[in-house]
Amino acid sequence: MRTLGAACASYSLCRIVSFESCRQASDKLLFPCNVREQLAKARRMHKGYRLKAGFWESIKSGILNNNTTQVVEPPSALPEEEEEEPLPQELVLIQKTEPDGTVEEIIFSSGGDIDVYDLQALCDKVGWPRRPLSKLAAALKNSYLVATLHSVRKSPGSEGNDQKKLIGMARATSDHAFNATIWDVLVDPGYQGQGLGKALVEKIIRALLQRDIGNISLFADSQVVEFYQNLGFEPDPEGIKGMFWYPKY
Repeated sequence: MRTLGAACASYSLCRIVSFESCRQASDKLLFPCNVREQLAKARRMHKGYRLKAGFWESIKSGILNNNTTQVVEPPSALPEEEEEEPLPQELVLIQKTEPDGTVEEIIFSSGGDIDVYDLQALCDKVGWPRRPLSKLAAALKNSYLVATLHSVRKSPGSEGNDQKKLIGMARATSDHAFNATIWDVLVDPGYQGQGLGKALVEKIIRALLQRDIGNISLFADSQVVEFYQNLGFEPDPEGIKGMFWYPKY
């Protein structure tokens, strides 16, 4: 599955895979080794749990240094602030005016406002295999965060008749505490090469770090590993490999 970014402009389409396509040997599981200063900031802001240096140590919060098991009783009720979801965000990434006076804005939103039919049409444009609409809707509904890119065109003298089109999407699933995985990053081929895929991934990472979720992974084809490494991801940290189980039919 394809994404883009300024760093991978040499590829016509970049790919981040969904679970259905993880059988391919070229796909790699990527983890952020150091997501720039933001991860360090998230570590400082975390009040109840501090990420450790090693990847495994950061997810094995119930294991002590002496390899004995620490039994942690769950709180009877979580404070309301810990149950809050990331607030929707909307901002204009690009604005340009065409010779006829038409203004086009590329708008990023993390509010999850997406039509499943528009998403299917976008998947068709980038050449992804079709998936059942009911499963697409369920995947969106059960995602922790859904980010979108829309093109909004405003023609002179046509106030109130703006043309809005879905041109990009990415989503993340999470346990709402420690770990998250980014899925289905895609951008309309007509808008690739402008750094929009890079912006999608970076803003999702930022939103997750603001919720103190620091272990972020994704799956990517081998030809775009460098693109994600430039965003702070590292393949196979500390020799860790992604493991998959599939039914044998």
